Amino acid sequence: MGTHETEEFTRAKSGEPAYVRIAGQLRSRIDAGELGVGAPLPSERDLSVELGVSRMTLRRALGVLENEGRVHRDATRGTFVSEPRVRLRLGSFSQEVARSGRQPGAELLWADERPADEDVAAGLGIPLGTAVYALRRLRRSNDEPLAVETTYYPADLVPGLLDGDLAGSLWDELRARFGLALARTSAELEVVVLDADDARRLGTRRAAGGLQLTRRTFLGDGACLEFAVDVYRADRVSLIIDRAVDAE
Repeated sequence: MGTHETEEFTRAKSGEPAYVRIAGQLRSRIDAGELGVGAPLPSERDLSVELGVSRMTLRRALGVLENEGRVHRDATRGTFVSEPRVRLRLGSFSQEVARSGRQPGAELLWADERPADEDVAAGLGIPLGTAVYALRRLRRSNDEPLAVETTYYPADLVPGLLDGDLAGSLWDELRARFGLALARTSAELEVVVLDADDARRLGTRRAAGGLQLTRRTFLGDGACLEFAVDVYRADRVSLIIDRAVDAE
């Protein structure tokens, strides 16, 4: 029985496509530690022979695992087991990365004061043209780029913010410098395709998948203090949205 016939027989018997079955087998081997982090997978030729499927089917299975962030492919060196995704809850990036046992970092890409355009005014709930502080930062975990954050604040609520420390947790800066108590946050999560600039900054291939988190953070009196659009690498981050802002 040839490879194609074997795949058709297996599909008819199991009720699932061969590439789904193969992805499941490889996933189990990774989860069991049989294939460790950073380890190369056997060549496509060897794997297709071992698993009894065509190379096209194998590539579809590897594509599933790549989208899950379990493997990454190098055009010249082959396919390797990836580190587990970094699990982040909605909140301070710095605090969440630290809680995962990793070292957070931030690289300021730009910062300025500007009049709020329609999107920012709507996000912050302020009149069009109101002065806001805007900044964009590249966020890292153990020096690995994970997210590009673009954040806006009403300038009258945090005067001189851009003159302070913008390399750490902005929430810590807001609490320490301005005595602000963050009451709650809300967020909307979307799956997006990374544009060329974000893909380059995040060190991934062009048009790779991303997670876009649009956040609004509020004070106790209901005023919106922060409007942010964060773009994460979908293959390296899992976002958990189930918490309110704490007072840490």
